[in-house]
Amino acid sequence: MATSSYFLLAAFVALVTSQAIASDPSPLQDFCVADKHSPVKVNGFVCKDPMAVNADDFFKAAELDKPRDTKASKVGSNVTLINVMQLPGLNTLGISLARIDYAPLGENPPHTHPRATEILTVLEGTLYVGFVTSNPNQLFAKVLNKGDVFVFPQGLIHFQFNPDHYKPAVAIAGLSSQNPGVITIANAVFGSKPPISDDVLAKAFQVEKGTIDWLQAQFWENNHY
Repeated sequence: MATSSYFLLAAFVALVTSQAIASDPSPLQDFCVADKHSPVKVNGFVCKDPMAVNADDFFKAAELDKPRDTKASKVGSNVTLINVMQLPGLNTLGISLARIDYAPLGENPPHTHPRATEILTVLEGTLYVGFVTSNPNQLFAKVLNKGDVFVFPQGLIHFQFNPDHYKPAVAIAGLSSQNPGVITIANAVFGSKPPISDDVLAKAFQVEKGTIDWLQAQFWENNHY
């Protein structure tokens, strides 16, 4: 009886642990191509009829080998994300991909992915990257060169910056969710709609309300395309 109870407890702990660490639901079949036209609302997307699935559901001519325009971005970067919205075959598979182009002195500003861990590989150039832990906010940062890899844990604020004054940089990132989401910190704090009260932000940042009003009046752009 004791042995049986032990195995039941172990099985329960394993089940709870697997659910706790899962970012996206695990697939229960070979694939579940997203049916983005279905009126049914679920957490993710309803599966397309398997008999209607074809190879194009798993393919996108994304041209990720071609440089992206960074000149139009105030922060000097361009993020090209390939997630389930662009590639329906990713539905339930728990993975997505991004190409990030950085102008000289360009950055992918501090942001978080609420649903994904990110692993970044530098393809060209040099990047200064890092993430900040939850309180008490320790910074882990590193200068990466071509071929180097760095991991940003799920949900933590992180960034990438090209320190070169003359040469662009390129990176590829893998993310552990079909739809990782992104919260750009400055945009969220100063560019939310409707705006956060300047009383709240002035107290939080310990500055005058006029400074907050000026920041909120700026155009906070999205560098994800």
